[in-house]
Amino acid sequence: MKQFIKKIAHIALLIAAFNVAAADYLDGIAAIVEEDVILDSELASEVQTIVARLQRQKIQLPEKEILYKQVLERLIIDKLQTQLAQRAGMQLSDEYVNISIEKIARSNRMSMETFKASLAAEGMSFADFQKNVRKEITINQLRSREIGARIKVSDQAVKHYLETTMSESDRSVQYLVGHILLSLPEGADATSIQEKTAEANSIVEQLRGGTDFKQLSVAKSESDTALKGGDLGWRTLRQLPSLFVDAVKGMRKGEVAAPIRSPSGFHILQLLDSTGNELHIISETHVRHILIKTNELINDDEAKKRLQIILARIADGDDFAVLAKANSKDTGSAIKGGDLSWVVPGLLVPAFEKSMDGLAINEISQPVQTQFGWHIIQVLGRRSKDNTEKFKFEQARDELRQRKIEEETELWLRRLRDEAYVDIRLGMLDE
Repeated sequence: MKQFIKKIAHIALLIAAFNVAAADYLDGIAAIVEEDVILDSELASEVQTIVARLQRQKIQLPEKEILYKQVLERLIIDKLQTQLAQRAGMQLSDEYVNISIEKIARSNRMSMETFKASLAAEGMSFADFQKNVRKEITINQLRSREIGARIKVSDQAVKHYLETTMSESDRSVQYLVGHILLSLPEGADATSIQEKTAEANSIVEQLRGGTDFKQLSVAKSESDTALKGGDLGWRTLRQLPSLFVDAVKGMRKGEVAAPIRSPSGFHILQLLDSTGNELHIISETHVRHILIKTNELINDDEAKKRLQIILARIADGDDFAVLAKANSKDTGSAIKGGDLSWVVPGLLVPAFEKSMDGLAINEISQPVQTQFGWHIIQVLGRRSKDNTEKFKFEQARDELRQRKIEEETELWLRRLRDEAYVDIRLGMLDE
């Protein structure tokens, strides 16, 4: 610990309490991770980002050595995952990353120019943001391949879960839960387990005594949500890890549960808030279309021209369904006169759905292009439908699957870390 504190003090002086640019001290290696390294500059830059976010959230900062240790551990885990992705040949094109960033900007109702200005105002360059997005997407794709692809949930499991696990009222309540993880390596000895047990009980006592949960999470937790204050976000009981359900179900707002033991270590939970859910009513659209595909003989102009001729014939009184059977290249719907039946939001491709949503009942669109070719679209009707039962079934399937993925991910990350060669240099100065 003395070595660690001396090293931290050295770095802290160089960055002047987080305010000196990381580029000013490209002077050392914080850790060797397999065949790669984490530089002091990388560590300090990430610390600056985390500090800025915690300050915006008004979360009290932990001691510098604790914060550096937390951030370094997260960088190590990220490094191991990106290395694994590289060895698997997983690569993202610049175009894919930029399209993902544009989606993020749109979801925040910003133009790219406004979004870049917002990043700059928070002290982050666009290049750094691109790098972070690339890393996050790569890690998510890796986890999907390594874990998600092998997680299956059968219809029978979903039915059993809905019938036996919880009441209707349980399914309609959302919980905001704080989480602290004190991890244990696989095969931990009795002394290590005893020490972690004592630490977990101490944290519970501090929380019950009024210590801020987010502050303790940043300082103590080894979960990947630690630097977010341990916030798991709003979830129903079905969306929480199964290990947490019984504890959370009986908790009152502000209550702290006793430590929960799992193969990963000790989990400490606090119920931050709870609220009810909304009903799920969906809008359905009865729609039909005629599709002309492009190929070596039919280009975009020719496809549109053919559809314009069909539109003119419909205007002259020809039947849409008959023309669809004779001309549409969507063989599945053509035999039904182009009828796609009743569709729900999100089922059809965005360009088709956008045009469809803008049509009045019985109105026919002008030619619309999608990745499948060119369409004319007619809306035959709209209705609202109570989709609650189907929604609950599919939601339960998704939540069961996500629960299994989270549990497997926690173990997978711990195993990845334990089996890797990691040489932490942050505490390697002379005694």
